[in-house]
Amino acid sequence: MRVTADRLLGIVLLGLAALVAVQALQWQIPFSYEPVGPRAFPLGLASLLSILALVLVFRPGANGHWPHRALAVKLLMVLVLLVVYATLFTRLGYIPASLLAATILARLFGTTWGKALITGVLMAIGSYFLFTSGLGISLPDGYLAGIV
Repeated sequence: MRVTADRLLGIVLLGLAALVAVQALQWQIPFSYEPVGPRAFPLGLASLLSILALVLVFRPGANGHWPHRALAVKLLMVLVLLVVYATLFTRLGYIPASLLAATILARLFGTTWGKALITGVLMAIGSYFLFTSGLGISLPDGYLAGIV
């Protein structure tokens, strides 16, 4: 069995799924939720990720080659952007952090600054209202909201 990029990615994702499952199982919830608790979502995601990772391990695609250097750098930049977004999410608030992340992500994949900014604004504000009004999820306002 030749270790291709797909198989290696499948093994890494399988390890990530195991880590998520172990962390979810260690949650101690002080009160009961009905009918399922907060563990169900991460365990469900870990199960789905495990199944898809096993597909990559046992049935890699025909093009199981490493990406070109330019694409690999772009993907690494996306990963760094997502880590920065997760870090700034509560500090800046949902809308500014999402606006920044969506705009930079659009620019990273070759759109103009104008289109990237429009995309960022629409995605940040649209998803904010979808989460808060449509789903009833409260999102962080950030430290800037306390100043204004």
